[in-house]
Amino acid sequence: MLHSDRTPTVDARERILSASYDLFARRGIRAVGVDEVIDRSKVAKATFYRHFRSKTDLVLAFLERREQEWTLGFVKAGSEQRGSTAEERLLAIFDVFDDWFGSDGFDGCSFINVLLEMGGDHPLGAASIEYLENIRAIVRERAQEAGLRDPDAFARSWHILMKGSIVSAAEGDREAAQRAKDMARCLIDRYR
Repeated sequence: MLHSDRTPTVDARERILSASYDLFARRGIRAVGVDEVIDRSKVAKATFYRHFRSKTDLVLAFLERREQEWTLGFVKAGSEQRGSTAEERLLAIFDVFDDWFGSDGFDGCSFINVLLEMGGDHPLGAASIEYLENIRAIVRERAQEAGLRDPDAFARSWHILMKGSIVSAAEGDREAAQRAKDMARCLIDRYR
């Protein structure tokens, strides 16, 4: 079925989400307006609101896509390809980060950014907290597979290294992932 912007419904929704993905990832939530997303995605305003009742709904869809593409498709999958044991897969997270930090596509962690921008009480901040927990769950599962004690405490400490390296890279420290990886080895030893 075609709409006023002469594109199929699925294509229009995808164009909106794709256009907003880069905008939100690079500039944040508040700095990007609905009109800019509409203009960039080349859809009519009515088409936008047919797919997303509000900007909040669009950002929630962006966060969901970010988890699929970044958390699962980039970090989890990339570290699984680089390591054959749970411990190697844990450390490989920082190798994936190292490549990311040195790329033109480095845009920081959208979950951290949205949480800090919107606050934990806002629905978008609360969603970001859940997505950050999903990252910790991956680390916790690998810690269990590696036989490390207190996998939850380990995952929380490990996640601090992950988040800290991302912030350090945003400050310009392109060696942040390797610095974090060195600390991560000590953390693994501590939880053996």
